[in-house]
Amino acid sequence: MNYYIETTLNTDFDSAVEKTKAALKEQGFGVLSEINIHEKLKEKLDVDFRKYKILGACNPPYAYKALQQENKIGTMLPCNVIVQQLDDGKIGIAAVDPVASMMAVENDSLSPIAEEIRDLLEKVVKSL
Repeated sequence: MNYYIETTLNTDFDSAVEKTKAALKEQGFGVLSEINIHEKLKEKLDVDFRKYKILGACNPPYAYKALQQENKIGTMLPCNVIVQQLDDGKIGIAAVDPVASMMAVENDSLSPIAEEIRDLLEKVVKSL
């Protein structure tokens, strides 16, 4: 089982980030955080790294449901979605598969919530 859902786009990096944010919004996700790995690695390690952003996406109703079932599930929130420049010039988009990540949590009541979130994230990725 993959731990992510992915697609590849033929567009520029900034457009891919904006398209991804818009697709997340259409499925009820907000972007709570945005980490620019390219900039952070340059700042902290003085290394050049490809364009790479981590978007911390949250769907509040589902986050609330999950938190009601498991009080430490916040350690696995938000759902990360990455946008990265690939070697061939294309843009790779990948979202965490919440079903795969929830396998580490021994709480059967989370399974249906994780499956619903996975369905939404699959819609996001496929719409790109």
